[in-house]
Amino acid sequence: MSRFWHPFADMHVVADHEIVIVEGNGATVTDEHGKEYIDATAALWFCNVGYGRREIAEAVAEQLTRLVAYSSFGAYTTDASIAVADRLAALSPLDDTVVFLGSGGSDAIDTAAKLVRRYWDVVGKPGKRVIVSREHSYHGMHVMGTALVGMPAMRNGYGGAPFIGDVAQVPPLDVDAVADLFEERGGEIAAFVGEPVIGAGGVIPPSPGYWAAINELCRAHDVLLIADEVITGFGRMGEMFGTTRFGIEPDLITFAKGVTSGYMPLGGVLVGKRVREPFWDEPVPGAIFRHGYTYSGHAGAAAAALANLDIIEREGLVARVRELEPKLAATVGRLADAPLVGEIRTVGLTAAVAIKPEVLVADPGTPDKVIAAALRHGVASRVLRGHAIHISPPFVISESQIEAMVDGIGNALEDVAGVAVAASA
Repeated sequence: MSRFWHPFADMHVVADHEIVIVEGNGATVTDEHGKEYIDATAALWFCNVGYGRREIAEAVAEQLTRLVAYSSFGAYTTDASIAVADRLAALSPLDDTVVFLGSGGSDAIDTAAKLVRRYWDVVGKPGKRVIVSREHSYHGMHVMGTALVGMPAMRNGYGGAPFIGDVAQVPPLDVDAVADLFEERGGEIAAFVGEPVIGAGGVIPPSPGYWAAINELCRAHDVLLIADEVITGFGRMGEMFGTTRFGIEPDLITFAKGVTSGYMPLGGVLVGKRVREPFWDEPVPGAIFRHGYTYSGHAGAAAAALANLDIIEREGLVARVRELEPKLAATVGRLADAPLVGEIRTVGLTAAVAIKPEVLVADPGTPDKVIAAALRHGVASRVLRGHAIHISPPFVISESQIEAMVDGIGNALEDVAGVAVAASA
């Protein structure tokens, strides 16, 4: 029996029934038995440039051979750390960006949350501590991410919500609810955090005018805006950042996943001019951000990011997402009449195929059954928020692979529906 405790897994079910992936190439992965799957999810949204990129592996190997890493605490750092920070600052949609680095998206959210609270303390408004997030949102699983997550099941069982204090939540696309909260508690609110498109909560795109209204409310009530681009950053929305596509005007942007396409763990925060200034430019006594991680600016991860960004830019993969977006939407749209399917949501190179609510009431395990059936049809996917099939393939997926992926999911839906009909007969 494997001794590996899987994240987000019922080990009563998973133990001895693992799907062990041993190889990847482009948009496909292969298990230990030699069965190949189209990767419908780019693993966990991250393998943007696809699998088997020797260029990235060689860049990491060269860096690790020369210098594996070094501390970035205090004045120390590495040339790779500086190079990746400068590269990311140049790509950033924020003005005059500086970059704080960590190991992933959960680190990034904790960093951003602490930084906005520290910012308000430094500028003389320590009472502004509340961070507002949205229902159905996902912001990682460190302590702050668990407090901010918009899916109650991810907080349950840890001693009561909201896990830590000074957080608040609003419905996902309700501008009036945000306006009411800001009016009532504006003097306490440090920041509003939102994904440009809600990802793990079910691929929920913003309604027209939503982000413009949020920009205005944050300005009017002097609330900092954090764009959580851990999923949407580095091309998945057809722009380098979803912030640009949806007209968001944040003060900070959290990132991870696509920055290295998963070849090494890396994440961080792009910090705009306003938040940076008291810590970098203004002579504010004691304005130090006492925060960091052992692997902040890890040289090997930085090397992976630089090589990955080279590929994204050289191969025009962001433009490719724009080209594939209508193809994915049209092809997934064919599932609208498939058995069990309710709503279909698509945006960028991302989609969710939601199971009908009445089907979920009758059998909450239906989405998991569809995922298991899809594996038999050569498609690897997962369930989003207990109700939808997740689609977010690598950017290098071909149009024929998109067709095969959707056919596989369609066949899986028919298989599960057929079993349900037979069981009820």
